[in-house]
Amino acid sequence: MAGPAALAHLRRDPVLKRVIRQIGPCTLRPVSREPYEALVRAIAHQQVHGKAAEAILGRFVALFPGQDFPPATQVLEAPVEALRGCGFSGAKVAAIRDIAEKSVAGLVPTRAAAARLPDDRLIERLVQIRGVGRWTVEMLLIFTLGRRDILPIDDFGVREGWKVAARLDAQPKPKELAAIGEAWSPFRSIAAWYLWRAADAAKASTFKPQ
Repeated sequence: MAGPAALAHLRRDPVLKRVIRQIGPCTLRPVSREPYEALVRAIAHQQVHGKAAEAILGRFVALFPGQDFPPATQVLEAPVEALRGCGFSGAKVAAIRDIAEKSVAGLVPTRAAAARLPDDRLIERLVQIRGVGRWTVEMLLIFTLGRRDILPIDDFGVREGWKVAARLDAQPKPKELAAIGEAWSPFRSIAAWYLWRAADAAKASTFKPQ
């Protein structure tokens, strides 16, 4: 996703230039999944430690033998009690069933159909699903569909990364970061990736903004 043109463009920002030099090559690679599956996985991970979420997903997939990931129609046929038995809360079961229902109805597009829809249209459609907010759709756009120009301004890590890299006393407000990030278009997803890495490196005391 981050070719020479993207890095050359982002290096025009002196703050991002330092981040890119410190972090090194961008390793952002989208995972080739259907949006339906990506959304179900996102719900599983909400407010749960990563390993616990993966264990729950493992039990969920095991309910449907012979499938790499259970299709929406089979999820809708499964008893709610069986889904709860995987470790999902009642709210998450309701959200997963809503994702399945809206996938069957066509609101959640296939990966091929999503490729023909602009970012804003996908966000507008998918936030209609129970438990799915703008941030969740932005993660889908970046990490599943490989969209290059998404800046998740509400994301703590992205704002923290800018705070660290720009040597600020406090995180920028979302609207502030949106305004700053206008100059990074059309490669704002790559900028976000570098800011996540800067925030991670700062926690590990390996990022030196000077």
